[in-house]
Amino acid sequence: MNVIEGKALQVSDAIVACQLDGAGGMIPIEDKDVIDCERPCWLHLNYTQRQSAEWLQNTPLIPDSVRDALAGDSMRPRVTRLGDGFMIVLRSVNHNADSRPDQLVAMRVFINDKLIVSTRRRKVYAVDEVLTDLQNGNGPIDGGSWLVDVCDALTDHASEFIEEIHDKIIALEDGLMNQEVPARGDLALIRKQLIVMRRYMAPQRDVYARLAIEKMAWMNDDDRRRMQEVADRLGRGLDDLNAGVARTSILADEVASILAESMNRRTYTMSLMAMIFLPATFLTGLFGVNLGGIPGGSWPLGFTAFCVLLLMMVAGVAVWLKRRNWL
Repeated sequence: MNVIEGKALQVSDAIVACQLDGAGGMIPIEDKDVIDCERPCWLHLNYTQRQSAEWLQNTPLIPDSVRDALAGDSMRPRVTRLGDGFMIVLRSVNHNADSRPDQLVAMRVFINDKLIVSTRRRKVYAVDEVLTDLQNGNGPIDGGSWLVDVCDALTDHASEFIEEIHDKIIALEDGLMNQEVPARGDLALIRKQLIVMRRYMAPQRDVYARLAIEKMAWMNDDDRRRMQEVADRLGRGLDDLNAGVARTSILADEVASILAESMNRRTYTMSLMAMIFLPATFLTGLFGVNLGGIPGGSWPLGFTAFCVLLLMMVAGVAVWLKRRNWL
């Protein structure tokens, strides 16, 4: 297939439908166009939209084996070689409103030398960055550079989020040095974000590394070198994630230690108070039986003398505890 008819790429609800112009820009696709396949066409679709879903299931331009994957059935980052192209599943940090960044969004790509079909459900901001570059005339010039630019943008967003998590961990560590226990759930959320990011970014790094070594005519040596740099950068991010998991484990131990120490201190104080007032409690119980023959029962100053005796006993026990360094 050396040419593609423009009407074959017309999807009414497509997010992007263009051809790379080979100079960093893009050319819109019209119905009457007969497109030379020397430069790839790019379709970016929301697979939940009806027209896009129908196009994915019916177009002869993509292999049957990738239709379901492009329609959202595949979630974990992976890459599959299909002749002279790839089926790729990638994950992106979620920058959509009312969502946490760790609720990663999936992006699926089928790419060869003639056609790029990318799909998503929730918005992927890395794609918007590449589209903006194309609109400004300084975007990718071919399929290989398009793929590298998208992966580079995805890694930038992941690295920024990992750095944000790193800053939060530092803030928690500084707070613990001042005996400030983090709010309930803060540490658990950070640990969850670290684990989720590590779960998906590790296979995504492997996807980049494989793309860097695959020999495709539409990916030149410079594209493969850049892709390896992207994989290495994400690998350094994974090292930070692993370190973050270890640091949060230490933080959790420190929080548990601070809470246990606080509880022990309160229990110790209550025990000392009980010990101080134990003799006084014994005497008040003994003199409160309301039986005949209690000493001082008929003496007008008996109650006063008894209170003074109790205070002396409390003071004596406190002095004894102090000398033994229990207070």
